[in-house]
Amino acid sequence: MGDFEFAGVSEARSFFDGAGSFDEMRCPSRGFSGSSVRILNPATGLWSIYWMHSARGVLELPPVVGRFTGGVGEFHADDTDEGRPVRCRFLWSAVTAGSCRWEQAFSTDGERTWETNWIMEFRRTA
Repeated sequence: MGDFEFAGVSEARSFFDGAGSFDEMRCPSRGFSGSSVRILNPATGLWSIYWMHSARGVLELPPVVGRFTGGVGEFHADDTDEGRPVRCRFLWSAVTAGSCRWEQAFSTDGERTWETNWIMEFRRTA
């Protein structure tokens, strides 16, 4: 399919005194919106991130689960991509008050190698 770049707008809100958040991302040029819900399990210290896509209209399972260590958030789940089993990884990095980077990658070989298939660069607006 090749590489392509497009703009989107994301609005995020936190709840549970910061132990949860919700966002909606709108991508008009691509014809879809997406939302995620993040929730912290206080017993384990692990975050679960659930995704929803406007074209599918369901809460997608399983969530990716993980935590931030040393300023990088790493989250994993067993999932499928076009019918094939994959290990999915989200990485949140370069987190500042005004920006951050998110990457999604899939592994089909037990996490020996990763294929990054989506990168988002976030910038806070006034």
